[in-house]
Amino acid sequence: MSETIKVGMADLRVCVSPDSVTTLGLGSCVGIAIRDPVTKIGGLAHIMLPDSTQIRNNSNIPKFADTGITELVRQMVAKGAKQSRMVAKIAGGAQMFSFQNKSEMVRIGERNVEATKRKLAQLKIPILAQDTGDSYGRTVIFYPETGDFVIKAVGKVQKVI
Repeated sequence: MSETIKVGMADLRVCVSPDSVTTLGLGSCVGIAIRDPVTKIGGLAHIMLPDSTQIRNNSNIPKFADTGITELVRQMVAKGAKQSRMVAKIAGGAQMFSFQNKSEMVRIGERNVEATKRKLAQLKIPILAQDTGDSYGRTVIFYPETGDFVIKAVGKVQKVI
């Protein structure tokens, strides 16, 4: 019997098929789903901020795109996945509040998406699909067996990317 493993905010989890991973409330946060299609090992990180070097108290590794994605890949490799086969899908990075001011602090969702793409490119993990931006929150479920990344949002049609 398969289990759906919950991933909290600023958290990450790895699972093996037929299990799946889910996270709620991706607003400006980004959900990064990575899988090895051969071993069916997958994982999901729920990152809140783009860059750990910009924060003094940055001991929460999964909180940041630069450290959380690296840790997710490390844990997947420890379970038997191969980094060279890994592929990713991402969701979230919304602009949850509308402001006239376009300062860096306000563009947190956009900055999270940019940092996520940069880190995945650095690790040579291709992004197969994404559902990012706009102005609404998302809940996601990732199935490493198939690679399906199910995206639910209030008032929107459920998507599978």
